[in-house]
Amino acid sequence: MTSLPASDKRQHVVETAYALFKRAGFHATGIDRIIAEADVAKMTMYRHFPSKDELIVEVLDYRARRFDRQLDRLAEEGTTPEQKIAKILDWHERWFRGPDFHGCLFAHALAEFGDPQHPVFKAAARQKDGLRRRMQSILAEVMPRGRAESAAAALLMLIEGATLMAQMGQADTAIRDARKAALGIIAASRRPQ
Repeated sequence: MTSLPASDKRQHVVETAYALFKRAGFHATGIDRIIAEADVAKMTMYRHFPSKDELIVEVLDYRARRFDRQLDRLAEEGTTPEQKIAKILDWHERWFRGPDFHGCLFAHALAEFGDPQHPVFKAAARQKDGLRRRMQSILAEVMPRGRAESAAAALLMLIEGATLMAQMGQADTAIRDARKAALGIIAASRRPQ
């Protein structure tokens, strides 16, 4: 690898680890493999990431920031809450159909690190909560807070289920049914009680 500034080397390690983790998993990917793939010295790795858990948390935070930026751009295209939620589903549809789709990195992290107190578990849960809060904020424009909270939780469950179905090779069915169910959830939540 050519000589890069420290911040660029750090980012290169994060991106390399991200690619390896999403293909092989967190526990199955060793530090030595990341070092070899990133073509960095062991000392460089440990200077930036004293532990593998710290690297995993940084990879998850990196992926969450990227996801948020992409959704921020898409949110500008929709005007109604239904359109904004549809844009989130559009993003998922593109992701499901991508050649490098391996399921949800955050769901994999939650599965591999089951202790709610573990920093990796917390980083993955933060991302899921962030998506739920984003959808809650969108829905709060047109319905009372309690209904927006419930609808956003249902939408998150819907997206998680659709992601799992896509990982099982059923992307078309998953996204079609998710769109239909999302519209139903929003419509039901908007109705006067």
